[in-house]
Amino acid sequence: MIWCLCSFILKESPMNAPFRHALPLLDNDVLRTFVAIADTGNFSTAAEAVLRTPSAVSMQIKKLEDQLRTTLFLRDARSVTLTPHGEMLLSYARRMIALSNEAVSRFVMPELSGVVRLGAADDIAERLLPSILKDFSAKFPGIMVDVTVDMSMKLRRRMEEQRLDLALVNYSCMSQLPVGEVVYQDRLVWAGAKCGTAHLRDPLPISIWEEGCIWRQAAVNGLEQMKRAYRIAYLSSNTMAQRAAVVSDLAIAPFPRSYITDDMVVLGSKEGLPELMSFDIRLLSAPQLSVPAKAVAERIRDAYVDYEKAAA
Repeated sequence: MIWCLCSFILKESPMNAPFRHALPLLDNDVLRTFVAIADTGNFSTAAEAVLRTPSAVSMQIKKLEDQLRTTLFLRDARSVTLTPHGEMLLSYARRMIALSNEAVSRFVMPELSGVVRLGAADDIAERLLPSILKDFSAKFPGIMVDVTVDMSMKLRRRMEEQRLDLALVNYSCMSQLPVGEVVYQDRLVWAGAKCGTAHLRDPLPISIWEEGCIWRQAAVNGLEQMKRAYRIAYLSSNTMAQRAAVVSDLAIAPFPRSYITDDMVVLGSKEGLPELMSFDIRLLSAPQLSVPAKAVAERIRDAYVDYEKAAA
């Protein structure tokens, strides 16, 4: 009698109810939507990324929250942020999607594996390359991309020595020796801190890199032609360090127009500064590209097309 009563209590206890049913299976498509929202911080932007309507995305997240019996996002009028449970799920979701991609690629694209040697100028490596490679890694997990960050001039030399398969370099539009494929066109401008005064100082403090950098050459030539006194206040190959000098109002610097952020302003003739040049971002390719290298090159082209559309 006692055994029967214990057995009945074990079966009927609410604490044991979840063990009577199989755990729900998480849908990879829903997890992709969840990750897109976490990455963009916006349901509408995420909906565009996963090719769904905002209402469909909202329904997917509601279904996911119902499955997990928790709240994954905190919503306000302009953005969404992850809850602690949402942050926990994000780690699992990224791993599950990556594992799914890897498994599928073994069957669908078994030949797409290997190592691709990619070079990139510092500003490109900082601003655009991380998102390009992140997206590429998700789609082609069997391909490893080894990245070399250096000056454009040195990357061209590495290409000539066949030490790289691909390289993204900055290239002057005025050059008489065009090489590679133009994937984006930009303009060099003077960048200063918002509400800053560095451009008023004499001599003018500038932040640039060493000889061989086309941005340095354009900046120095322009200042010398108009006889504007200057001093090199910061000498760094790292654009993040140069940017720090600019936003701190310690110097101004020649930057791509696309690199100007809300804490910077474009300076020009009104501030007594010379106009700078236009330049290309070019993709250099080895004569005989492997299939994985061709896949990387195609993803780079697509990324710049998307970037240009977003900037328009």
